[in-house]
Amino acid sequence: MSHAAETLDGWYSLHLFYAVDWASWRLVPETERMEMIAQFESLLTELKGAKDTGEGDHVAYNIAGQKADILLWFLRPDMKALTAIETAINKLPIADHFIPTYSYVSVVELSNYLAGKSDEDPYENPHVRARLYPQLPETDYICFYPMNKRRNETYNWYMLSMEERKKLMYDHGMIGRKYAGRIKQFITGSVGFDDFEWGVTLFSDDVLQFKKIVYEMRFDETTARYGEFGSFFIGNKLDQQTFREMMAISVEK
Repeated sequence: MSHAAETLDGWYSLHLFYAVDWASWRLVPETERMEMIAQFESLLTELKGAKDTGEGDHVAYNIAGQKADILLWFLRPDMKALTAIETAINKLPIADHFIPTYSYVSVVELSNYLAGKSDEDPYENPHVRARLYPQLPETDYICFYPMNKRRNETYNWYMLSMEERKKLMYDHGMIGRKYAGRIKQFITGSVGFDDFEWGVTLFSDDVLQFKKIVYEMRFDETTARYGEFGSFFIGNKLDQQTFREMMAISVEK
């Protein structure tokens, strides 16, 4: 039997994707629309207080394409807090005009594939803690996708020895290091939490870097033989001004 990789686990993670029901939103009087927008912004401002107290973080992005319009990614110390946040959003009047299109439940994860030997408690290491309990970047662009390690009759990641997996993950990681300074990556584990095994969230100020790193990874054996991917979501930063601009409705007179 192959040995399982050990993981360090940090904040719990919830990606929420919504499409706007433009047909119903267009029928709402402007004063009511502005009030709903203000209530939504007020909730997000309140939730952002978790960053100041070191109890989590969140970001908002406008998704390109037809898969969604809005991505909200929340990090919190426990799963109950994420459920409470989702409920609070659903209770807002503006939620009547949001159509949930996808969600992803996971936890920030670091594996021991690339870890060196140490007697110290890794949770006391400031570099490890910064990765497990991160402050999220606010770059111009975001990319999210879920993935699995393949397990079938021909290629089964989970039947490889620990030594083989470590070698493959080392080579895989070396590609990622080439993009340091251009892309910030977060891995969240979702085995037993969602339909895929991991979620990958990338941040960059240059959207083309997402294409470059994912394409280059295709030639890495870890991905070529053992990688399976779900849908990709790409978006640009959604601050208060861009959210109001997105939700504005022009009325012809």
